[in-house]
Amino acid sequence: MSGLSSSEMEGCRNLLGLLDNDEIMALCDTVTNRLVQPEDRQDAVRAILVYSQSAEELLRRRKVHREVIFKYLATQGIIIPPATEKHNLIQHAKDYWQKQPQLKLKETPEPVTKTEDIQLFQQNPFLGPPQDEWGPQHFWHDVKLRFYYNTSEQNVTDYHGAEIVSLRLLSLVKEEFLFLSPNLDSHGLKCASSPHGLVMVGVAGTVHRGNTCLGIFEQIFGLIRCPFVENTWKIKFINLKIRGESSLAPGTLPKPAVKFEQSDLEAFYNVITLCGTSEVRHNVKQFLDSGTGDQV
Repeated sequence: MSGLSSSEMEGCRNLLGLLDNDEIMALCDTVTNRLVQPEDRQDAVRAILVYSQSAEELLRRRKVHREVIFKYLATQGIIIPPATEKHNLIQHAKDYWQKQPQLKLKETPEPVTKTEDIQLFQQNPFLGPPQDEWGPQHFWHDVKLRFYYNTSEQNVTDYHGAEIVSLRLLSLVKEEFLFLSPNLDSHGLKCASSPHGLVMVGVAGTVHRGNTCLGIFEQIFGLIRCPFVENTWKIKFINLKIRGESSLAPGTLPKPAVKFEQSDLEAFYNVITLCGTSEVRHNVKQFLDSGTGDQV
Protein backbone atom coordinates (compact mmCIF):
# COMPACT_ATOMS: atom_id res chain seq x y z
CA MET A 1 0.00 0.00 0.00
CA SER A 2 1.22 3.49 -0.84
CA GLY A 3 2.78 5.53 1.96
CA LEU A 4 1.54 8.78 0.40
CA SER A 5 -1.14 10.93 2.02
CA SER A 6 -4.13 12.00 -0.06
CA SER A 7 -2.63 15.45 -0.71
CA GLU A 8 0.76 13.93 -1.56
CA MET A 9 -0.95 11.45 -3.86
CA GLU A 10 -2.74 14.23 -5.73
CA GLY A 11 0.37 16.42 -5.83
CA CYS A 12 2.61 13.64 -7.11
CA ARG A 13 0.01 12.72 -9.75
CA ASN A 14 0.04 16.30 -11.02
CA LEU A 15 3.82 16.40 -10.91
CA LEU A 16 4.09 13.15 -12.89
CA GLY A 17 1.89 14.78 -15.51
CA LEU A 18 4.92 16.90 -16.46
CA LEU A 19 6.87 13.79 -17.55
CA ASP A 20 6.57 12.35 -21.04
CA ASN A 21 5.38 8.79 -21.68
CA ASP A 22 8.85 7.24 -21.96
CA GLU A 23 9.90 8.82 -18.66
CA ILE A 24 6.75 7.57 -16.94
CA MET A 25 7.25 4.01 -18.17
CA ALA A 26 10.91 4.03 -17.13
CA LEU A 27 10.03 5.39 -13.70
CA CYS A 28 7.36 2.70 -13.29
CA ASP A 29 9.98 0.02 -14.04
CA THR A 30 12.29 1.51 -11.41
CA VAL A 31 9.66 1.90 -8.69
CA THR A 32 8.15 -1.57 -9.21
CA ASN A 33 11.44 -3.32 -10.00
CA ARG A 34 9.87 -4.32 -13.36
CA LEU A 35 7.34 -6.52 -11.58
CA VAL A 36 4.42 -4.50 -12.93
CA GLN A 37 3.72 -4.27 -16.66
CA PRO A 38 1.39 -1.28 -17.14
CA GLU A 39 -1.00 -1.28 -20.07
CA ASP A 40 -0.85 2.49 -20.58
CA ARG A 41 0.38 5.75 -19.07
CA GLN A 42 -2.50 5.98 -16.59
CA ASP A 43 -1.81 2.48 -15.35
CA ALA A 44 1.90 3.30 -14.97
CA VAL A 45 1.18 6.44 -12.94
CA ARG A 46 -1.15 4.47 -10.69
CA ALA A 47 1.55 1.86 -10.08
CA ILE A 48 4.17 4.51 -9.32
CA LEU A 49 1.93 6.11 -6.70
CA VAL A 50 0.85 2.82 -5.12
CA TYR A 51 4.33 1.30 -4.86
CA SER A 52 6.14 4.42 -3.65
CA GLN A 53 6.85 4.22 0.07
CA SER A 54 6.77 7.99 0.54
CA ALA A 55 6.56 11.22 -1.43
CA GLU A 56 10.20 11.96 -0.65
CA GLU A 57 11.30 8.55 -1.91
CA LEU A 58 9.48 9.18 -5.19
CA LEU A 59 10.83 12.70 -5.66
CA ARG A 60 14.38 11.58 -4.93
CA ARG A 61 14.31 9.17 -7.86
CA ARG A 62 16.88 10.14 -10.47
CA LYS A 63 14.23 10.03 -13.17
CA VAL A 64 12.30 12.78 -11.34
CA HIS A 65 14.60 15.59 -12.35
CA ARG A 66 15.08 18.77 -10.36
CA GLU A 67 13.58 20.80 -13.21
CA VAL A 68 10.33 18.79 -13.05
CA ILE A 69 9.86 19.54 -9.35
CA PHE A 70 10.62 23.20 -9.99
CA LYS A 71 8.05 23.38 -12.78
CA TYR A 72 5.42 21.69 -10.63
CA LEU A 73 5.98 24.19 -7.82
CA ALA A 74 5.72 27.03 -10.35
CA THR A 75 2.31 25.74 -11.52
CA GLN A 76 1.15 25.89 -7.91
CA GLY A 77 2.23 29.53 -7.61
CA ILE A 78 5.29 28.73 -5.48
CA ILE A 79 8.04 30.96 -6.87
CA ILE A 80 11.51 29.69 -5.99
CA PRO A 81 14.90 30.66 -7.48
CA PRO A 82 15.60 28.24 -10.37
CA ALA A 83 19.07 27.46 -8.99
CA THR A 84 17.55 25.89 -5.84
CA GLU A 85 18.96 22.42 -5.22
CA LYS A 86 16.76 19.37 -5.61
CA HIS A 87 16.59 18.44 -1.92
CA ASN A 88 15.33 21.92 -1.10
CA LEU A 89 12.71 21.74 -3.87
CA ILE A 90 11.55 18.40 -2.43
CA GLN A 91 11.14 20.00 0.99
CA HIS A 92 9.11 22.87 -0.52
CA ALA A 93 6.82 20.33 -2.21
CA LYS A 94 6.40 18.31 1.00
CA ASP A 95 5.64 21.45 3.02
CA TYR A 96 3.09 22.56 0.43
CA TRP A 97 1.30 19.19 0.44
CA GLN A 98 1.34 19.05 4.22
CA LYS A 99 -0.63 22.30 4.34
CA GLN A 100 -3.33 21.15 1.92
CA PRO A 101 -5.52 19.11 4.35
CA GLN A 102 -5.36 21.96 6.90
CA LEU A 103 -6.59 24.42 4.28
CA LYS A 104 -9.46 22.15 3.26
CA LEU A 105 -10.63 21.75 6.85
CA LYS A 106 -11.15 25.46 7.33
CA GLU A 107 -14.56 26.88 6.55
CA THR A 108 -12.92 30.02 5.19
CA PRO A 109 -9.49 29.04 3.83
CA GLU A 110 -6.68 31.54 4.00
CA PRO A 111 -5.54 32.74 0.57
CA VAL A 112 -3.03 30.42 -1.08
CA THR A 113 -0.25 32.09 -3.04
CA LYS A 114 -0.96 31.87 -6.78
CA THR A 115 0.84 33.09 -9.87
CA GLU A 116 -0.34 36.38 -11.34
CA ASP A 117 -1.44 34.56 -14.50
CA ILE A 118 -3.85 32.37 -12.52
CA GLN A 119 -5.24 35.42 -10.74
CA LEU A 120 -5.67 37.14 -14.09
CA PHE A 121 -7.55 34.27 -15.74
CA GLN A 122 -9.93 34.09 -12.78
CA GLN A 123 -11.26 37.48 -13.87
CA ASN A 124 -12.82 35.83 -16.94
CA PRO A 125 -16.63 36.09 -16.51
CA PHE A 126 -17.03 32.59 -17.97
CA LEU A 127 -15.29 31.23 -14.83
CA GLY A 128 -17.67 32.84 -12.36
CA PRO A 129 -17.06 35.64 -9.85
CA PRO A 130 -13.37 36.64 -9.44
CA GLN A 131 -11.66 34.90 -6.53
CA ASP A 132 -8.54 37.07 -6.26
CA GLU A 133 -7.84 40.77 -6.47
CA TRP A 134 -6.14 41.79 -9.72
CA GLY A 135 -4.37 45.10 -10.12
CA PRO A 136 -1.14 47.07 -10.62
CA GLN A 137 0.23 45.80 -7.30
CA HIS A 138 1.49 42.71 -9.15
CA PHE A 139 3.85 44.84 -11.28
CA TRP A 140 6.82 47.15 -10.87
CA HIS A 141 5.87 50.75 -11.66
CA ASP A 142 8.00 50.79 -14.86
CA VAL A 143 6.79 47.40 -16.16
CA LYS A 144 6.69 46.97 -19.94
CA LEU A 145 4.27 44.81 -21.92
CA ARG A 146 4.97 44.03 -25.57
CA PHE A 147 1.88 42.44 -27.08
CA TYR A 148 2.10 40.69 -30.46
CA TYR A 149 -1.06 39.37 -32.02
CA ASN A 150 -1.43 37.85 -35.46
CA THR A 151 -4.93 37.09 -36.71
CA SER A 152 -5.67 38.38 -40.22
CA GLU A 153 -2.64 40.68 -39.94
CA GLN A 154 0.27 41.10 -37.54
CA ASN A 155 0.19 43.82 -34.90
CA VAL A 156 2.64 44.86 -32.18
CA THR A 157 1.72 47.22 -29.33
CA ASP A 158 3.80 48.37 -26.37
CA TYR A 159 2.36 49.34 -22.98
CA HIS A 160 4.29 51.00 -20.16
CA GLY A 161 3.51 51.33 -16.47
CA ALA A 162 1.80 49.14 -13.89
CA GLU A 163 -1.67 50.64 -14.28
CA ILE A 164 -1.94 50.43 -18.07
CA VAL A 165 -0.31 46.98 -18.28
CA SER A 166 -2.65 45.65 -15.60
CA LEU A 167 -5.71 47.04 -17.40
CA ARG A 168 -4.64 45.75 -20.83
CA LEU A 169 -4.11 42.22 -19.53
CA LEU A 170 -7.37 42.38 -17.62
CA SER A 171 -9.26 43.39 -20.76
CA LEU A 172 -8.05 40.23 -22.52
CA VAL A 173 -9.96 38.02 -20.13
CA LYS A 174 -12.74 40.28 -18.84
CA GLU A 175 -13.77 42.01 -22.06
CA GLU A 176 -12.43 39.73 -24.80
CA PHE A 177 -13.24 36.58 -22.76
CA LEU A 178 -9.93 34.88 -23.57
CA PHE A 179 -8.51 32.00 -21.55
CA LEU A 180 -4.85 31.06 -22.00
CA SER A 181 -4.33 27.38 -21.22
CA PRO A 182 -0.62 26.60 -20.64
CA ASN A 183 1.13 23.54 -22.00
CA LEU A 184 3.04 22.42 -18.89
CA ASP A 185 5.28 19.73 -20.39
CA SER A 186 8.99 20.23 -21.06
CA HIS A 187 8.27 22.14 -24.28
CA GLY A 188 5.69 24.53 -22.90
CA LEU A 189 7.45 25.84 -19.79
CA LYS A 190 11.03 27.08 -19.43
CA CYS A 191 12.77 29.05 -16.69
CA ALA A 192 16.07 30.81 -16.11
CA SER A 193 17.52 33.20 -13.54
CA SER A 194 20.27 35.78 -13.31
CA PRO A 195 22.74 36.17 -10.45
CA HIS A 196 21.16 39.61 -9.87
CA GLY A 197 17.76 38.22 -8.88
CA LEU A 198 15.78 38.36 -12.13
CA VAL A 199 13.77 35.21 -12.87
CA MET A 200 12.69 34.57 -16.46
CA VAL A 201 9.69 32.33 -17.19
CA GLY A 202 8.54 31.25 -20.63
CA VAL A 203 5.17 29.52 -21.10
CA ALA A 204 3.23 28.50 -24.20
CA GLY A 205 -0.23 27.07 -24.71
CA THR A 206 -3.57 27.43 -26.45
CA VAL A 207 -5.99 30.36 -26.49
CA HIS A 208 -9.70 29.73 -25.90
CA ARG A 209 -12.97 31.60 -25.81
CA GLY A 210 -15.57 29.43 -24.16
CA ASN A 211 -15.31 25.97 -25.77
CA THR A 212 -13.61 27.30 -28.92
CA CYS A 213 -9.85 27.11 -29.45
CA LEU A 214 -8.75 30.33 -31.18
CA GLY A 215 -5.02 29.71 -31.58
CA ILE A 216 -1.77 29.49 -29.64
CA PHE A 217 0.28 31.81 -27.45
CA GLU A 218 3.80 32.23 -26.10
CA GLN A 219 4.56 34.43 -23.11
CA ILE A 220 7.93 35.43 -21.67
CA PHE A 221 7.91 37.41 -18.45
CA GLY A 222 10.47 38.51 -15.90
CA LEU A 223 9.99 38.55 -12.13
CA ILE A 224 12.02 40.39 -9.51
CA ARG A 225 11.61 39.78 -5.78
CA CYS A 226 10.16 42.73 -3.89
CA PRO A 227 12.63 43.67 -1.11
CA PHE A 228 9.91 45.25 1.04
CA VAL A 229 7.39 42.40 1.23
CA GLU A 230 8.39 38.86 2.22
CA ASN A 231 7.88 36.10 -0.40
CA THR A 232 6.53 38.57 -2.96
CA TRP A 233 7.63 38.81 -6.58
CA LYS A 234 6.55 41.47 -9.06
CA ILE A 235 6.51 41.40 -12.84
CA LYS A 236 9.14 43.59 -14.52
CA PHE A 237 8.33 42.93 -18.16
CA ILE A 238 6.12 40.76 -20.37
CA ASN A 239 6.42 39.63 -23.97
CA LEU A 240 3.08 38.09 -25.05
CA LYS A 241 2.42 36.68 -28.53
CA ILE A 242 -0.89 35.30 -29.75
CA ARG A 243 -1.41 33.66 -33.14
CA GLY A 244 -4.94 33.04 -34.31
CA GLU A 245 -5.92 30.03 -36.39
CA SER A 246 -6.36 32.28 -39.43
CA SER A 247 -2.60 33.00 -39.36
CA LEU A 248 -1.72 29.30 -39.27
CA ALA A 249 -1.71 26.77 -42.08
CA PRO A 250 -5.30 25.58 -42.78
CA GLY A 251 -6.32 22.61 -40.67
CA THR A 252 -3.21 22.70 -38.47
CA LEU A 253 -2.64 23.76 -34.87
CA PRO A 254 1.00 23.18 -33.88
CA LYS A 255 1.76 21.99 -30.39
CA PRO A 256 2.41 25.10 -28.27
CA ALA A 257 6.07 25.35 -27.32
CA VAL A 258 8.41 27.97 -25.89
CA LYS A 259 10.89 28.70 -28.68
CA PHE A 260 13.41 30.34 -26.38
CA GLU A 261 16.40 28.24 -25.43
CA GLN A 262 18.27 28.65 -22.14
CA SER A 263 20.92 30.75 -23.90
CA ASP A 264 18.22 33.09 -25.28
CA LEU A 265 16.71 33.54 -21.83
CA GLU A 266 20.14 34.27 -20.40
CA ALA A 267 20.80 36.85 -23.11
CA PHE A 268 17.43 38.43 -22.43
CA TYR A 269 17.92 38.86 -18.69
CA ASN A 270 21.52 40.02 -19.19
CA VAL A 271 20.17 42.83 -21.36
CA ILE A 272 17.68 43.75 -18.64
CA THR A 273 20.13 43.48 -15.75
CA LEU A 274 23.18 45.20 -17.19
CA CYS A 275 21.53 48.24 -18.83
CA GLY A 276 19.96 51.43 -17.53
CA THR A 277 16.24 52.12 -17.89
CA SER A 278 16.26 53.96 -21.24
CA GLU A 279 18.93 51.70 -22.66
CA VAL A 280 16.97 48.65 -21.51
CA ARG A 281 13.98 49.65 -23.60
CA HIS A 282 16.16 50.22 -26.66
CA ASN A 283 18.11 46.97 -26.31
CA VAL A 284 15.07 44.86 -25.44
CA LYS A 285 13.33 46.20 -28.56
CA GLN A 286 16.37 45.27 -30.64
CA PHE A 287 16.50 41.84 -29.02
CA LEU A 288 12.81 41.12 -29.63
CA ASP A 289 12.88 42.45 -33.19
CA SER A 290 16.05 40.54 -34.09
CA GLY A 291 14.16 37.30 -34.62
CA THR A 292 15.53 35.53 -31.55
CA GLY A 293 12.54 36.64 -29.50
CA ASP A 294 9.98 36.60 -32.31
CA GLN A 295 9.54 32.97 -33.23
CA VAL A 296 5.93 32.23 -32.35
